[in-house]
Amino acid sequence: MKSDNKKIETKTTNQKQIKIDNEDKEYAELVIIKPVGYPFDFQMMDDEIEITNPKLFEEYAREQWQGLVVREKSHLFDQKIIPDFGFEIVTAKPDNSIISEMTKIKIITDKIDKKVDNKIKSDIRLSDIVGQENAKNKVKVITRYLENPESFGPWAPKNILFYGLPGTGKTMLVKALANELEVPLYLIKATSLIGEHVGDSSSKIHELFKKASDNAPSIIFIDEIDAIALHRSFQSLRGDVSEIVNSLLTEMDGINENKSVITIGATNNPTSLDYAVRSRFEEEIEFKLPDDNERLAILENNLKTMPLEYNLNLPKMVKLTKGLSGRDLKEKILKTALHNAISNDCDIITMENIDYALKSSKIKNSDIKGMFE
Repeated sequence: MKSDNKKIETKTTNQKQIKIDNEDKEYAELVIIKPVGYPFDFQMMDDEIEITNPKLFEEYAREQWQGLVVREKSHLFDQKIIPDFGFEIVTAKPDNSIISEMTKIKIITDKIDKKVDNKIKSDIRLSDIVGQENAKNKVKVITRYLENPESFGPWAPKNILFYGLPGTGKTMLVKALANELEVPLYLIKATSLIGEHVGDSSSKIHELFKKASDNAPSIIFIDEIDAIALHRSFQSLRGDVSEIVNSLLTEMDGINENKSVITIGATNNPTSLDYAVRSRFEEEIEFKLPDDNERLAILENNLKTMPLEYNLNLPKMVKLTKGLSGRDLKEKILKTALHNAISNDCDIITMENIDYALKSSKIKNSDIKGMFE
């Protein structure tokens, strides 16, 4: 709309005061901006800002920029932050117009996008996973569905729960699944969805599912899901539990029609999950510790890439490592043994290095047994 006939003092986007005949200017209906940072390096300040309340920011911005001329690709500066923080004008409707008290100001921020846009690419194949035959068989339904989503109709799988001890291959299996199906995998730690302010968590959860839906078919993998979906008996420990649980339930129920999106949650202890969230998982798949034959296969596979020669008694190692997960075998035993050999200027890894690793790992069978009891 046109401004009145009065000549008012108007500022351009470089903040200089000039006289403009407002008969030639319209008031801006909409201005879309994005943060671009400080005009020079200022080490005491973070180069990113966090907008916790977009509506409040709009009032804040409109109050200080009212009367400014806005042109696309030019900049506005927040003079209330020292040094001035810059925003690029992405859209101005109409262009070369004036911000008024009625102008809508929207900000584009990719802060949430960076946190949830975790598309994971991996070279892991299902054949690389030793053991877990039950789990690999059960995820065949996911494979079949994502290959031809339309054929399932109302019988489509939506929510699957992986549970079992740490290091048993839950994350590895979902990476292999996404890799073989060639679909986007949004793999995140549940704790990254916890916000600092009321409403942050629900917003992050919504953004996560929206991105997955926009890039469907896709897989969402929420590791350590119990961190955000605690059983109601633990709500006194975390005040935002209800908000997070309700947001998660909304997305898992498919109210927003997240077609061709599979949600996989992972937890070490399914009994700690909120019962409403747990009930949304139509399938619970257990990941077990490797047996003797599987531990032998895991050791042999990892020794193929060992940078040092080795002289090891593998049958004895299998017995000594009973109760350890695949990850423990690699990270706590073989890797520690390798580092010990190098530290002692050895050119070959021996059982002496393995004994050192076993003692250093401080993992006892009694620690593993009873974790879910």
